[in-house]
Amino acid sequence: MSQQQRQTDISIDAIPVDVANSQSADVDPAEVPAEIASLTRKLASEQPPTNPLVVLKAARWWYIYGKGGTDPAFQWAIEWARHLASDTPSDVDQFDAFLEYLVTVGLANEKHDLR
Repeated sequence: MSQQQRQTDISIDAIPVDVANSQSADVDPAEVPAEIASLTRKLASEQPPTNPLVVLKAARWWYIYGKGGTDPAFQWAIEWARHLASDTPSDVDQFDAFLEYLVTVGLANEKHDLR
């Protein structure tokens, strides 16, 4: 068993899922893994990731540890992956909600810090 995965974790791959802490209403920025925080900030940047699998990795984390399907970071990651897969415009209002959410959870001080 890896050092990161505990016996009570459930996982379909190398990313552990701590069921006891899943889909909470509050996300503590200190508990967001560095890789996920970095991917999430990149999703808010002028040059977001272009690999849908990388984007879906962030989406997965936010779905599990955020607010599930209603989590704005999850919703934006899915929207961006859809954009990458279909080459259709993305939802600007959803992007703004995502930026606001990142400020609310403490991954940025201001929206403009993310761009």
